[in-house]
Amino acid sequence: MLSVHSVAGQVLILQVAVVLLLVIAAVTALVLQARNASLQDAKARSLVGAETFAHAPGTLAAMKSPDPSALLQPQAEAARKDSGVAYIIAFDTKGIRWTHPDPNLIGKHVVGSYAEALAGRVHQETYDTPGVGRAVDAMVPVFDTDGTVVGLVSVGITLSSINERVMEQLPLLIGSAAGGLVLVTGGSALVSRRLRRQTHGLDPAEMTRMYEHHDAVLHSVREGVVVVSGEGRLLLANDEARRLLDLPEDGEGRRVAELGLAPRAAALLTSDRVATDEVILAGERLLAVNLRRTAPTGSVATLRDTTELRALAGRAEVARERLQLLYDAGVRIGTTLDVVRTAEELAEIAVPRFADYVTVEVPAAVRQGEEPDGEASSTMDRIAVRGIRDDHPLVPAGERITFGPTTPQAQVLHSGHAVLLPDLSDAPGWHAQDPERARRVVDFGIHSLITVPLQARDTALGMVDFWRSDRKPFTPDDLAFAEELAARAAVAVDNARRYTREHTMAVTLQRSLLPHGLPEQSALEVAYRYLPAQAGVGGDWFDVIALPGARVALIVGDVVGHGLHAAATMGRLRTAVHNFCALDLPPDELLSHLDELVARIDESETGSGESAAVTGATCLFAIYDPVSGHCTIARAGHPGPALVHPDGSVAFPDVPVSPPLGLGAGLPVETAELQLPYGSRLVLYTDGLVEDRDRDIDVGLELLRDALAHPGRTPEQDCQAVLDALLPDRPRDDIALMVARPERLDPDRVADWDVPCDPAALSPIRAACARRLQDWGLDEIAFTTELILSELVTNAIRYGGEPIHLRLLYDRDSLICEVSDGSSTSPHLRRAATTDEGGRGLFLVAQFARRWGTRYTDRGKVIWSEQSLDAAETELDEAMGDLILDQWDEPTP
Repeated sequence: MLSVHSVAGQVLILQVAVVLLLVIAAVTALVLQARNASLQDAKARSLVGAETFAHAPGTLAAMKSPDPSALLQPQAEAARKDSGVAYIIAFDTKGIRWTHPDPNLIGKHVVGSYAEALAGRVHQETYDTPGVGRAVDAMVPVFDTDGTVVGLVSVGITLSSINERVMEQLPLLIGSAAGGLVLVTGGSALVSRRLRRQTHGLDPAEMTRMYEHHDAVLHSVREGVVVVSGEGRLLLANDEARRLLDLPEDGEGRRVAELGLAPRAAALLTSDRVATDEVILAGERLLAVNLRRTAPTGSVATLRDTTELRALAGRAEVARERLQLLYDAGVRIGTTLDVVRTAEELAEIAVPRFADYVTVEVPAAVRQGEEPDGEASSTMDRIAVRGIRDDHPLVPAGERITFGPTTPQAQVLHSGHAVLLPDLSDAPGWHAQDPERARRVVDFGIHSLITVPLQARDTALGMVDFWRSDRKPFTPDDLAFAEELAARAAVAVDNARRYTREHTMAVTLQRSLLPHGLPEQSALEVAYRYLPAQAGVGGDWFDVIALPGARVALIVGDVVGHGLHAAATMGRLRTAVHNFCALDLPPDELLSHLDELVARIDESETGSGESAAVTGATCLFAIYDPVSGHCTIARAGHPGPALVHPDGSVAFPDVPVSPPLGLGAGLPVETAELQLPYGSRLVLYTDGLVEDRDRDIDVGLELLRDALAHPGRTPEQDCQAVLDALLPDRPRDDIALMVARPERLDPDRVADWDVPCDPAALSPIRAACARRLQDWGLDEIAFTTELILSELVTNAIRYGGEPIHLRLLYDRDSLICEVSDGSSTSPHLRRAATTDEGGRGLFLVAQFARRWGTRYTDRGKVIWSEQSLDAAETELDEAMGDLILDQWDEPTP
């Protein structure tokens, strides 16, 4: 029974070998564990012995005595013998031994490192100690009362004693191994006897007869049975399996992959997984397969013919494909918030998986983002067409179609339900819309149509038409699926429509807040471009403001962020700049006031919690004087300007930068003074032009330099060249660009005089001005001008301070009179009473001049007036002057 030729004998040999390996591994592990445990115990014992001896009474006194060896050696030897350690050595801080088991080594220097113990810490290590051998050593310091180390105590336990403890455990290990072998042998004998009982002691002949009986039963059943080996070879196939799988006669012993089976059937039979009633196609039959693994390797499969389930399987596959299509539609439709693109995505997902051609129509209002009319309109814009061929006769995208009342599209719009036309050749209502086109559609091969409304929130947003030509006509089952697909697409279309409406409103608001044109002025030739971001609106803005004295202000700003809040904030800042410009403030003061304004807005809005703060606004402000060609620039967190010289070279002037608006914290704003030569161009821009996620700002500035480096171009040409070079395909931020070419006022149209602080000087000054007006051909306004400058100069002499200066500027259709003095006292317009001797001067100036005002300089102030040279306005001013003078005449007594 336990012969090596029997299974039981072979199993016994294997088990004995396994037990021996386990015993060897256990002995090794226990020896190592015992050695490690003994070593740790030895370290602990040596440390305890060293600590005990070091802190024993009298140890410290003996070490400090004149002869420590005489006192310590007897104590150390007595303690060593009592504790069973290998040695107890005491030595001084210089390493000279006081005690040792070998008296000859007393007074000699210790071997090994003791610096750690000398530093006051415990030191443990394994040493080769003279006269003792290799031992585990624990070294501890002995401290004096003041904490200094007086000496050291070293206690060691030899490794040989550790090994003796390990060897004591070997008999137990060997006894356990012998017991295991006995147990394995007895178990094998019992298992062998049980196997004999389970086979009932059958001999080979009896086993053969039993196999024949089983084989007869196997081939007589009406269920296919296939046995496959672990290597993928066919071991057994009954008659039914041969019939169902159409196996060759010599199939047994060959690989399943070589039997000509369908790929899926071959893959299933050779797989190592479990299958239960899995349906596969084998030729014209549908087979239900059950697959189970067999021991030791291989598998057995049973096959049943279920051809009648083919139709059901086909419907299940169609259902699976449609579920997948609906899933894909949810993922791929509505990726952009654009109505036309959403309709195109619907057409792309449905062709060719559901229909051969798809068309989508929506009302014009929906395409523009508006709500559709309350009553369904039969006029639609076709916004998407998709098909398996491009030469179809359907109405192309972009056309506007009015559907007749008999068409299925009109029925869908009025009923709100899908309409199925399985045969277009027999659809008179559809043919009545356009008989000629309908005939060409049918002749082309399009034979079936489903029209479905696009409905969201009980509102018809349009409709989608599904057409078939190369596949079977639509069925009522297809109708339900088309409605589900259209319902999912309608939600995306409605989202896109609502976004379009809100985006249009935001863009409209933003554009209403930006300049609609440039003011008339002769100081600068200006061209500009403003491009909103691809998605949403931002807070970039620009402006050109005409200032007194023929000067012009250029402003470029940026509010960080997007949306209505950024656009509204931009409008507030632009309005504030206009108001500050009305005060004729210099750039640095204007930006300081603007910084305070933004800080107050931030505080009020943050405290109320109604909207987000404005943090992140930047601005660049420049004032150009055409008389001197001088330009003053200041900026708060904004990119600096570019200056194109007349020769085409481009420079980026160094303009001091201040913190962004609202973050200045009261810091002063510095300005830069530039002299703009004739023929140069000043370029102002926002960061969206030169900076992008995919492009560093340094690269953008170099591209800007290259685009501007061309002499003799107009500002309009510069704007176009810059956008062609730097504009990304889909701008993520707003872009504002302004190019200004400075002009100079003709020196012949500028006249100035220094005025003495003497009322007698008024008459010569008035005469000189009259002569200059005559030279300019402005005799018709000479009287009015003399009156204005007389009042302004008189006020400067009476109430101002030296120096007093008068300047006349003849600019296009206006005459500007400027009187400057060294006083900062501001004049006020008032209405004088009848008995007052003065107070009428500024009132007359305000009536005769088109505009007047005061601006302050570093050395005082300038009072200016601007007269119109238009004939109609001049005559009106003279008539008003006569009327005013008549009102001021004193009544005759």
